[in-house]
This record gives sequence, C-alpha cells and structure tokens, in this order.
Amino acid sequence: MTQTLPALSVSDRVAHVQRNTAETQIAVRINLDGTGRANLSTGIGFFDHMLDQIARHGLIDLDVQAKGDLHIDGHHTVEDVGITLGQAFAQAVGDKKGLRRYGHAYVPLDEALSRVVVDFSGRPGLHMRVPFKSGMVGGFDTQLAFEFFQGFVNHAGVTLHIDNLHGENAHHQAETVFKAFARALRMALERDQRMGDVIPSTKGSL
Repeated sequence: MTQTLPALSVSDRVAHVQRNTAETQIAVRINLDGTGRANLSTGIGFFDHMLDQIARHGLIDLDVQAKGDLHIDGHHTVEDVGITLGQAFAQAVGDKKGLRRYGHAYVPLDEALSRVVVDFSGRPGLHMRVPFKSGMVGGFDTQLAFEFFQGFVNHAGVTLHIDNLHGENAHHQAETVFKAFARALRMALERDQRMGDVIPSTKGSL
C-alpha cells in the first residue's frame, strides 16, 4: 500500500498537520488535487484499507502515519486520525472560492449500498445511520467508523450525512461508506469554473 507521493506544487491545495498527544502521534499530509496515491500506516489494517478508498476514489494524495495505544484498543488512533485529517482538509481547502461546496454519491458493493452527502458549510454536523452487521472487521471495531467521521466533521467544518441503505456484510457496508464519502468529497472539492472567484454562499463566507 506504500507508494511514493509526487512532489507538490505551490499552487496545489495541500496541507501537512501533526497531532501529538499522550495517546497518539499522527502526521497527515494531503493534496486535494492529487491522483489518488496513498502512503498509510495506522497499525490497523482494515482502517488503512478504508483510508486508501478515500485517496483512490477522491483523487486525493494522502499520507497518514499514526502511532497509537493499540495495546488498549483502536479508539484513540481512529478518532485522532479523523481529527487530524479534518484539520488538514480545513487548511488545504482555503477560502473556498470557486468551490462546488456540495457533493453526494451512492456506491454499491454486492448486496451493500451507501449514500453520502457532504457540504463544506463551515458548520460541523454529522448524521450517520449504518447498522453494521458485525462488531469487528479484521482488527477494526466498526463502532469506530462513527468516531472517525465525528472527528473529521468537527475539524474540517463540514456537514456530513451517511446512510447505509442496504447491507448484510460489515466489510461491504464499511467499504461502500468510505467509497461514497470519497466520491462525495471529490465532487464537493471540484473548482466550478462558472463560479469563478466567488464563495459559494449568499452570506459571502463559509
């Protein structure tokens, strides 16, 4: 899963954020205008797999290096990666001029289907309805998906709605959620040429 990320241009929407606590040490590097390359190491294999979906389907170059207290459980690591990734998005997205702002996606995987809608509103809010059919997928506690997205929305300043509409396999449920999240991000983060240099809000700020 480790790949060499390309050199960054000063014109790219990029960010590098570090978060160090007594529980975790996390470094996140993103390029919102990337090609979907990822370099991921969180110590939780399935979580790395889900982060890879964000990179690949969002066309975001993503580097996440995390060391956490996994001898306890994955909670602090997953939550703090969400927080740090949210901080990086808030930094990289800038003043949001010309941003499409809204994004949505439906993604299926066999019997599972999920819908994700995102708004780069500047206001954190999360609705998540995912009735996971299993408590664990590999070494990943499915309850922590909520903690990841809560940390992300609180620090990215986005409104996020996540609904798993169908699903019998927890791996499929999680994968459709993360893929749909990535696709919704990709749509919302696109620059709208018709919008020009205008902030997409009647308030004049986001």
